[in-house]
Amino acid sequence: MTYAVELLNITKDFPGIRANDNVTVRLKEGTIHALLGENGAGKSTLMSILFGLYQPTSGHIKVNGQEVKINDPNDATALGIGMVHQHFKLIECFTVTENIILGMEPTKYGMVDVKRAAKEIAELSKKFGLNVDPYAKISDITVGMQQRVEILKMLYRNANILIFDEPTAVLTPQEIEDLMQIMRRLVSEGKSILLITHKLKEIKEVADECSVLRRGKYIGTVDVASTTEKEMAEMMVGREVNFKIEKEEKEAGQVVLDVQHLNVKNAKGVLGLKDFSLQVRAGEIVGIAGIDGNGQTELAHALSGLAKAESGTILLNGEDITKATVRQRFDKGMGHIPEDRHKHGLILDFTLKENMIIHEYDRAPYCKGTMIQQKEMDRYAQHLIDEFDVRSGEGIDSLTRSMSGGNQQKAIIAREIDRSPDLLMVVQPTRGLDVGAIEYIHKRIVEERDKGKAVLLISFELDEILGLSDQIVVLFDGHRNGSMKASETNENELGLYMSGSKKGSEQHEE
Repeated sequence: MTYAVELLNITKDFPGIRANDNVTVRLKEGTIHALLGENGAGKSTLMSILFGLYQPTSGHIKVNGQEVKINDPNDATALGIGMVHQHFKLIECFTVTENIILGMEPTKYGMVDVKRAAKEIAELSKKFGLNVDPYAKISDITVGMQQRVEILKMLYRNANILIFDEPTAVLTPQEIEDLMQIMRRLVSEGKSILLITHKLKEIKEVADECSVLRRGKYIGTVDVASTTEKEMAEMMVGREVNFKIEKEEKEAGQVVLDVQHLNVKNAKGVLGLKDFSLQVRAGEIVGIAGIDGNGQTELAHALSGLAKAESGTILLNGEDITKATVRQRFDKGMGHIPEDRHKHGLILDFTLKENMIIHEYDRAPYCKGTMIQQKEMDRYAQHLIDEFDVRSGEGIDSLTRSMSGGNQQKAIIAREIDRSPDLLMVVQPTRGLDVGAIEYIHKRIVEERDKGKAVLLISFELDEILGLSDQIVVLFDGHRNGSMKASETNENELGLYMSGSKKGSEQHEE
């Protein structure tokens, strides 16, 4: 058997935590090998060791049967290893070509030969079915296209071993399908792929083998075709997982959020949300469905106070908050799990416990006069960490920046749900979370609804929208395009409204 990569007995220690504990994973040549595990199980750490970003505490790496030492990403590149990171490493004001050739610029008469590089990139793009414009600016292309640029970056450097770290976390359903096809194409051209993901459906669709990690330890490797999603989920979390969202029909109460004729500009200065109206009642979950970029971000930013409304009104419990500050909205009963956890959810250079009291740091019991009450802050943060299973190397004193993306997300969710606000706005709440964490977060969101709170859910995961919502509103091109009871629709019908193929009665002609 020929192995493209063998990670043998890898152990990696960080201060206070063993991220990888004697892990062995072998990637067969010309196959897709998935790496599955809970948030903080050590998947990204293992792949970062293979890519030269970390050095193992002990263990060996073999590439094509030869033992190698990978000191940094340049060594990895020289060995034909490439990596698409969860958070892309692209320069927004550069073109596709400029990003791809950075550090490997071809020259002609002492000048960078962009034309030659662009021609080569266009050929690679065509060969692997990527359809990328070499001259497009990164700031002007979709997230899905940006990911393809990262793939081209690897191919341009002749990588044969490709690492994908949570590649579908930021993609729409259509883009995910396209990526799966691209992966199959890459393998058919002789590449070997390591895929880090939480999504069992995607593993079943595209992977040949799957290795499972749990709390840093290797649990086992299975043949994907002969293993069920349920079996893989149980290997991952160590118990049975319920995929069905349990919730009873409930009578909604008073209107908590009332949005009327809202118009909001997007980052490019044109209207991204147009004449949008919405009501969310107490004891109700309203889901916003739509393909990314159809006004969801503008809606969330306008409701939370991160963007101003051009016109229209936002009422919270009957009070006009259209011009209220972010802080005032929180004080009046709004909670917000934001789309971008790094920009709007956390202060990355604060500790975990400091982030947990970010809304209440100046109030009792966390503050007395001008002094922070450390004991109270520690007690509260520890309670949230225990309840929501937030994992980090140094517990409540961990720097938030050092935590895995999934555990950062759990920290925000813990903080916002524990406050139990009248209106809980959750945007992509389970992005990057594993099945065990998703099951728990969904349960907590339903509990908030059952307590009589109003929940506004914005998600690109149709399973999540259909499973959690009582009512669904579809956004298309910034307009409200259809609304329906979740129990009376399905993925296909929603897809038609989301793509604009089907028009809702609320859709306005421009």
